[in-house]
Amino acid sequence: MALLLLNYGADPSRCGPDELPPLREAVDSGSPALVEVLLDDRIRGRYSESELLEMKDLARRWHETGVETELRRLTGSRDALVRTRVQDDEYHNVDEYSLGGMTVRDGHAAILTRLEELFGSRSSFEELMARAVSHDKDHAAWGNITILLANRRDQETWTAAAALRTHPEPSHRSFGVEVLRLTHLFDDSDEDAFAGPALDLFTDWSTGEEDLAVLTEVLVAIGEHANPRAGAALVPYAGHSDAGVRCAVARGCGVWHETPLAFPGDVREALMVLMTDADPVVRRAACLTVADGKDRDPVLADAMAALLGDPDRRVQVTAVYGLALHEDERCVEAARRLPLAPPDTPHEYELDAVWRYTSRRDNR
Repeated sequence: MALLLLNYGADPSRCGPDELPPLREAVDSGSPALVEVLLDDRIRGRYSESELLEMKDLARRWHETGVETELRRLTGSRDALVRTRVQDDEYHNVDEYSLGGMTVRDGHAAILTRLEELFGSRSSFEELMARAVSHDKDHAAWGNITILLANRRDQETWTAAAALRTHPEPSHRSFGVEVLRLTHLFDDSDEDAFAGPALDLFTDWSTGEEDLAVLTEVLVAIGEHANPRAGAALVPYAGHSDAGVRCAVARGCGVWHETPLAFPGDVREALMVLMTDADPVVRRAACLTVADGKDRDPVLADAMAALLGDPDRRVQVTAVYGLALHEDERCVEAARRLPLAPPDTPHEYELDAVWRYTSRRDNR
């Protein structure tokens, strides 16, 4: 709503006589997304430096004091605090606290980090990490801070993140993986100086990581490398007991290769096995990898066709999609026979591939 108002010319500096300025209210609200709207490039120049510094101090106070403590101070209430998980922007969540008629989100660590960045302040890796790991991975603080550190793209940050590999806490190891992964992923230069070191580090890391969530993240990071060595590093985990790990292998085998027309033998075998996995998410991931790959071996098409009778409808849809991409006529009848989608199912874009296939077929 704030963005809509801004787009239609609302003045973000105006407020009623008994109201706080909108930017201050946004910082107090604890919503990083709302603060970001009010720091839009179109209006940022309207704020004085002293006002922005004051907002930074306000965000720091909320962050360091804690939402619950500050809410109790402001309301004087001794009632039970109501805490709810809410989505703050397209990608990140925050916790929302309600007490004594006030509602505040706990995104002040992300807001503080954003305002520091605006002033060119460079908080230490350790301080930023402490802000992030006090929340979980889908929190705005974690997401914004890992992206900020990855964009530094310097040896100091890389070394600090890599050193977390031996940290006793899985949350810190996970944070290190994310910073290293994004450092490589966001580097679109021709040099990509961290690509080789990242693949070596992650490959070695995977062999000793005992926490399943961290291991999964490491394997995801391996799969993001356009290097044949990535496939070789993933294949040994195709038979892992954890479905999340197997799913990371299934997805990663589809993105590591640059131009080959066929999967290497060990990768193909792993994908064929994963397409028969007990977990439907793993089956679908493996089927999607085969569908989007350039390998047109009939054996792979038959393996996808075998999934047309899968008990999971999403797996069936992916198999139809894959057959259409592989120019396999079986996709047409399979699409007709698909069970009706459950109510509120979003548009299944994969099925558009069948229409495109029949258009190509009929125009030959």
